[in-house]
Amino acid sequence: MMTMMGKLTAGLSGEIAEGIALLFTRVALAGIFWRSARTKVEEGSLLTIRDTTFFQFSDAPFNQVPVLNGELGAYVTTYTEHFLPILLVLGLATRLGALGILGMTLVIQIFVFPEVAVWWQTHILWVAMALILIVRGGGLFSLDRLIGQRLG
Repeated sequence: MMTMMGKLTAGLSGEIAEGIALLFTRVALAGIFWRSARTKVEEGSLLTIRDTTFFQFSDAPFNQVPVLNGELGAYVTTYTEHFLPILLVLGLATRLGALGILGMTLVIQIFVFPEVAVWWQTHILWVAMALILIVRGGGLFSLDRLIGQRLG
């Protein structure tokens, strides 16, 4: 017979609890990058990049990123910061979306804001959330799960 503690542990470690935790992790990580993406576009537009974004990517510290500085960096970053959060919220190609965000986070940490304080205050949290999603996937409440069930 299961003890009260055993029942509580079973309930908190089951598929539904994990699915809820992964859903919140997906939304939290997506929200960070979505809000960043929206600062890069003209207010009221979907994807019209601001002039200040092009300037930002041609000036320090953003121009320190090899290959992705200047105009190309502005386009790639803005569009990626819009696309990957959508994947995460939907739980569609979750591992791939989280891997992209992990890559972006590491580029930001290494080339843009390499200070140790930034790592411990911010980026370590982003990396932790991305790694959880890469390892566990989208969870019960994701399109990945729905598609996986349909395809067998």
